Amino acid sequence: MRIMMKNGELFSFAGLFDTWTKPNGEKLHSCTIITTKPNEIVSDIHDRMPVILRQEDEDLWLDREWFDPDLLGSLLVPFDAGQMRAYPVSTMVGSPKNDVPECIEEVSWQ
Repeated sequence: MRIMMKNGELFSFAGLFDTWTKPNGEKLHSCTIITTKPNEIVSDIHDRMPVILRQEDEDLWLDREWFDPDLLGSLLVPFDAGQMRAYPVSTMVGSPKNDVPECIEEVSWQ
């Protein structure tokens, strides 16, 4: 499945990045994408979806000086399904060696 914005624009996921220093001084970098319950577009595909940030919320999410957990938590909701679309694509998308435009072409349900 390809899941995208109806207008074709790029979008951002809410994620976290951290660097932890082990007792021996070695640094461990980690990251994660935050998920939420699925909206109406994604619910037929999966039981959760990444938190997609609205463009106007991206700077707030990335601001390291902002620590309001209630405000930041309010961003962790399913994205407006009315602005998204999903469609089936070829199973060829499952292999990283297939890096061709045909990977995102819509196909009939098989």
